[in-house]
Amino acid sequence: MSPGPDLTGRSFPPTEPFEVTHDHVAAFAQSVGATYAGGAAPPTYPIVVAFAAMRGLLDAPDVGIALQHVVHGEQRFTYTRPVVPGDRLTAELTVTSVRSLGGADIIGTRSEITDADGAHVVTALATLVHSAPPADPASAEEPPAPPQVGRQR
Repeated sequence: MSPGPDLTGRSFPPTEPFEVTHDHVAAFAQSVGATYAGGAAPPTYPIVVAFAAMRGLLDAPDVGIALQHVVHGEQRFTYTRPVVPGDRLTAELTVTSVRSLGGADIIGTRSEITDADGAHVVTALATLVHSAPPADPASAEEPPAPPQVGRQR
């Protein structure tokens, strides 16, 4: 199963509120090789909340996307304000585009991330490249035979 163009425009339920803490931001910063001494979270920190929204898309049984067949093609963030400890963030993902290219599905998503008051904080735009295996493994092409090594007679 592969996602079709009718997926474009579909939104998924908002995530549960995510509490941004100093310790979590510090651990995230360390994991990406950044330093954190307090204040605003690193610019890529919203991926934590955006990925929770992405799970709604990936886990939907009628969509046909398997995480093990996804390559993250692109990620961008557009901010209204920085993310800071104390924020309670929620994300809602919408599929913005689906197209097929070279046997892969290219899926564009937009996650709107808001705070506890419903005010916009950041928009996360992502492009996913999904290559689904054949529906019937028996119908897959045989791999080419390995080259012969050694003396030929």
